[in-house]
Amino acid sequence: MKLARLQSSARALPSTLRFSMSFSSVRSAAISRRGLSTAHGPAVGRDRRFADAGCLMSDAEDLNEMHRRAATYVDRILRGAKPAELPVEQPTKFELVINMKTAKALGLTIPPLLLARADEIIQ
Repeated sequence: MKLARLQSSARALPSTLRFSMSFSSVRSAAISRRGLSTAHGPAVGRDRRFADAGCLMSDAEDLNEMHRRAATYVDRILRGAKPAELPVEQPTKFELVINMKTAKALGLTIPPLLLARADEIIQ
């Protein structure tokens, strides 16, 4: 089955889901539903931990980079900068993680171009 055919049935898991659904729940759902897929299509998470837990893929900000940037803001504030005068920054580094175990369990063929763009592929 091609990934393009599943566009209308794929589900994106919002990042706020991490507050209402533990990763162990995602992992058990991934096992019971073959990658969170049978009834609702494959799941795509907004955090790499979802791909680690069994979702088909995740495409999100690099949290490590965001934490480093936050540390520079804290440093500037502790050195006397006024928070209101600091510029607002948006993420500049994103991370695409593809879970091939889930793709194989679903019988999906991930296009080579997408695999080439992935930052990490879970075998």
